[in-house]
Amino acid sequence: MTAILAVIYILIFIIFALIGYAVLQIKLFGMKVKDFWSFIEANQMLDKLYKFAKQYENMSPQEQIIYLSEADKIFRAFDNVPNELWEEEYDKYKEVLSKYKDIKMLRWANNNTVKTKN
Repeated sequence: MTAILAVIYILIFIIFALIGYAVLQIKLFGMKVKDFWSFIEANQMLDKLYKFAKQYENMSPQEQIIYLSEADKIFRAFDNVPNELWEEEYDKYKEVLSKYKDIKMLRWANNNTVKTKN
């Protein structure tokens, strides 16, 4: 029984040591843990938006708003971490950014045509 307890304590210590080491590495890289966590979540959302941008050429206005909102979150999260962390995701980021710019221009053009008609 005491051997099992000793093994459990050692495993718990190892887990906390690994977490501490990861936090230390993040801080040594000049980042906040919150920013790093946001980056991880944004990276997952980047994959979803990348697929969405590839599949849908014409989005409804509601889909455009959702896309723009989620893309803004991703851009903020990626801005808070060093570029070296997301070099592999650059092509996806660039594609999402391109679609983001297209939607912004389309919405701007639509707003201007509505204003000129009034």
